[in-house]
Amino acid sequence: MDAQLERLQRLIEVGRKLSMVPELSSMLQLIIGVALRLTDSAAASILELDLDGKNLHFKASLPVQEALNSLVIPVDESIAGLASKQKQAVAVTHVAASPVHYKIADELSGFHTHSILACPILFRGELLGIIEVVNKLGGADYNGEDVTILETLSAHAALALQTARLQTLLETTRQEAERLDKMKTDFVAITSHELRTPLGLILGHSTFLREMASTEYQAQLDTIIRNAMRLKEIIDSMTVVDNFQSGMALVRRRTVSIRALISAAFTAIQKEAETKQLTLTFENDESELMIEGDAGKIGIAIHNLIKNAVVFTNASGSVSVLAEEVPGYVKITIKDTGIGIPARDLPHIFEQFYQVESHLTRRHGGMGLGLSVAKMNIDLHGGRLWVDSVEGTGSTFTVMLPLDSAQPQGGNKAFID
Repeated sequence: MDAQLERLQRLIEVGRKLSMVPELSSMLQLIIGVALRLTDSAAASILELDLDGKNLHFKASLPVQEALNSLVIPVDESIAGLASKQKQAVAVTHVAASPVHYKIADELSGFHTHSILACPILFRGELLGIIEVVNKLGGADYNGEDVTILETLSAHAALALQTARLQTLLETTRQEAERLDKMKTDFVAITSHELRTPLGLILGHSTFLREMASTEYQAQLDTIIRNAMRLKEIIDSMTVVDNFQSGMALVRRRTVSIRALISAAFTAIQKEAETKQLTLTFENDESELMIEGDAGKIGIAIHNLIKNAVVFTNASGSVSVLAEEVPGYVKITIKDTGIGIPARDLPHIFEQFYQVESHLTRRHGGMGLGLSVAKMNIDLHGGRLWVDSVEGTGSTFTVMLPLDSAQPQGGNKAFID
């Protein structure tokens, strides 16, 4: 009874110690060290199954046998492989008589195996590897108590191996995400830079030709100019993204009339709204609502939010803008009766290039930059931007801009309620 109690205490202790050992190899050495002592064995090891499930590789051994580190154990030609196939403990008393004993391991290590107990390491039914003990001292046979000990330790080994696998996967995923993010950033920077010059030439020459051409060609030239301006908006948005990410974005502060910026945005979007027979309304108390900020950047943010409302509101709907002063801030509310935003998409709509619609089923244009650019420009002023939306009912975007740059600011992130 005293021996059983001691074994139980050691098994409990190994679980406690594992939580304090950060490195995988140390964890595995601790586990097989306990296995070796509690089963009275001459040697112990842990082998990991490779991804194709055909071979086992030594991950830890006691006594330490560096010669085994590069050894590949075929699943079909070893006792460890037999345990892995059966997914249960396998004990072999006379190894020399076993047809599946992999003798190369003995030859490399200089160790002569007489008896062996191998136990699968399973995590949620998936085989990760094998824990085994070799040559029970005194020539005794491995018994049921030894199997119980090894099965208990295999559970600890499973957690250690699975944790290591997940950490490796997480690091690989992180590196891939960083690589893709850099590719996206480089693409934005290069594209916005390289397209700006040829687009400028297209706009310049087409504008000149429109002034010189006869009336019959002006409609075609207007189409060229209109679509070139759309492309210019996209490139300008990409430039904003690049400047923001590189830390090159500057805020040139001066006194700005929010009322004037909203009126300018209405003028720019009026034709598109009329085409869709939308009702546009602007409510305020006729005050200018003056703040300190960059008129260009705030104007782009307001324009993008109002345009977004117009684009995603069906014909005969309405878009309303309310501007008012609240303590320390100017509050701008853009409300539409549009298609709304699905709940699953709400946390992502301010991300660059994010599209609520699939690229295969999209009915609305754009590259998914308008809202992210609006957010960046609001962030640069220490403001806040958030959205409330119900799919099929409409959306309400709210902007809070500080009245002056000296007051405490709302933090450089968008809030999504």
